[in-house]
Amino acid sequence: MGGSLNLDEIVADVAREIQPHRGEGLVADYIPPLARVDPRRFGMAIITCDGQVAETGDSWMPFSIQSISKVFTLALALEKLGDELWTRVGREPSGSRFNSIVQLEAERGVPRNPFINAGAIVVTDAVLAGRRPDEAIGEIRDFLRKLAANDTIDVDKEVATQEAATGFRNFSLAYFMRGFENLKAPVEDALVTYFNQCALRITCQQLARAGLFLANGGVDPITGERIVSTEHARRINAIMLTCGHYDASGEFAFEVGLPGKSGVGGGILTIVPGRAAVAVWSPGLNAVGNSQVGTLALEKLVQRTGWSIF
Repeated sequence: MGGSLNLDEIVADVAREIQPHRGEGLVADYIPPLARVDPRRFGMAIITCDGQVAETGDSWMPFSIQSISKVFTLALALEKLGDELWTRVGREPSGSRFNSIVQLEAERGVPRNPFINAGAIVVTDAVLAGRRPDEAIGEIRDFLRKLAANDTIDVDKEVATQEAATGFRNFSLAYFMRGFENLKAPVEDALVTYFNQCALRITCQQLARAGLFLANGGVDPITGERIVSTEHARRINAIMLTCGHYDASGEFAFEVGLPGKSGVGGGILTIVPGRAAVAVWSPGLNAVGNSQVGTLALEKLVQRTGWSIF
């Protein structure tokens, strides 16, 4: 699985090569807890399907998962609803800002894909399924804990509170979709669940471990447990490739060539089908809201490993 590659050596080389770039990009500043993070932080962790672990830098330091959580709620929603989910959310790249309302109006309340904010809110609503928000939040958190084999993963309450206090556009999107009857739960319930899932804290090593089932056809290769069907794993990977980096998804596919999902906390989860999961974290974001140094590190990694799917 890991082949004859010396992954420890490779991640050390990547860390050395990106060293002059540490601190590049702008940290997300729309809420104080994200604005306070040191932009020079950098971590990377690789976990292969046969259990090898290679890590470097701040791979042990928890960060705000933000939109990477959308991968895991999508997995839960697909297992609950199956193909019925696709009647409520599309599968196409948006070409618009991740929080755009214009497209939503033109397409009658059906978001373009599960990774833009409107789509993720619909997916969260599907996971909520008429329950109380604390039950759904607990399910999402416990799902991540199980996948990462780590019970310390939890919601950062300060981040969740601040997200809710500044989330006016997300409220607008949610009410708009409710107007088209594409949101079943009360808007406040759907959004408190959504803000809490985005406020989970996770390390690079935990994130790579949590995503490993997507590198192995939906089965956790370490425990042997099936997490999602083979078909759902394939579809999640496809949407990560085409939509996982918002307006820069094409550029990420071009430069890195792997399914990936970014978050404004500076993390990126990347899947190497059949081989490994990789998580990087560097808080400075580029102009489209993806980790600038994290993306560069993944480019360097793929150049050394040949892991691109193309």
